Amino acid sequence: MASDTASAHIQRPPAEQLYADELARLAETDRRLGRPVPRAWRLSAPAGVDFVLGDERQQISEKFVGSRAFVERCVVSLATNRGLMLIGEPGTAKSYLSELLAAAVSGDSTLTVQGSASTTDDAIKYSWNYALLLSEGPSLRSLVPAPVYRGMTQGKIVRFEEITRCPIEVQDTMLSLLSDRVMAVPELDDAHRTVYAAAGFNVIATANTRDRGVNDMSAALKRRFNFETILPIADLGVEMDLVQRQTDQLLAAADVPVRLPRDLTEVLVTTFAELRSGTTKGGAGVERLSTAMSTAEAVSVGVAAGLHAAWFADGRPDGSHVMAGLVGAALKDDKDDRSKLKAYLDKHVKGRRGAAWATFYDARRMLQG
Repeated sequence: MASDTASAHIQRPPAEQLYADELARLAETDRRLGRPVPRAWRLSAPAGVDFVLGDERQQISEKFVGSRAFVERCVVSLATNRGLMLIGEPGTAKSYLSELLAAAVSGDSTLTVQGSASTTDDAIKYSWNYALLLSEGPSLRSLVPAPVYRGMTQGKIVRFEEITRCPIEVQDTMLSLLSDRVMAVPELDDAHRTVYAAAGFNVIATANTRDRGVNDMSAALKRRFNFETILPIADLGVEMDLVQRQTDQLLAAADVPVRLPRDLTEVLVTTFAELRSGTTKGGAGVERLSTAMSTAEAVSVGVAAGLHAAWFADGRPDGSHVMAGLVGAALKDDKDDRSKLKAYLDKHVKGRRGAAWATFYDARRMLQG
């Protein structure tokens, strides 16, 4: 639910804008109950957990599927002198959880470093406005703060996405920042060359377990983080509810008056779950695809199915629309995935009861080629 009309014109508002009403309501509950709020935090620790997992009594929506104990550990980590490292397979909502936690703690999830092979120290700490640097010399006016500099000076959470995609020497830039909570800016004068982290500063990093680079973090850097692993959703019913809810929300945001029928959501989520786990609901073995068949991908396919039905059909999604989305999501760079998907359809989907399953199976012709 958008907090103001401006959010409606943003393709993807940050969590602190999208759920501003909920954050304000939780902050009011903290004040009413007299719950202790860590210094420089927006919410108390229990309220932060409620924001992430939802609370029907307070009309707080569920945003992340996970155990309360897991989210509590994440929140506690952010109050310590260690960063929080979220690891897991692609599409397990690592980035989204880091965004929610930053919004709950700092009210700002936008201080983000996107890790890649081209990430440099400048993108993490600071750079310079070279026109001012040449005309005035190094000063606070010519300094361009990057997310970590801003997080330290403003006392906020910094999100470091896909940290293991960065070269090791860039990763290790974080060592002194996390251990000593100090950043040196040697170009500035004595009064400004040392930046001390304000209360509230910490780092949430994410790493993909499918990237070999996740094993290349130095032992020293690993010691600066508490590691938490996010697992795929194991309960089919819970995953169906999540995919249904998020698909409906995204279609509504696109002003499309179409929703996936529940039986079609079951086809979508069951297919993703079986290809992800390597086993059917009945216990039969399935060849897993090389693609991460994640819940996030399932939502994307569901939205695509709804749009396809609304724009190019009669507004009633069926299995063929799910198949059309599945082809683009599941078949990427591994040529064997096509034959694996065909085998899954012929061995396990053929003969399943219901119109949704029948139209899904009949659309297997899209796999030709």
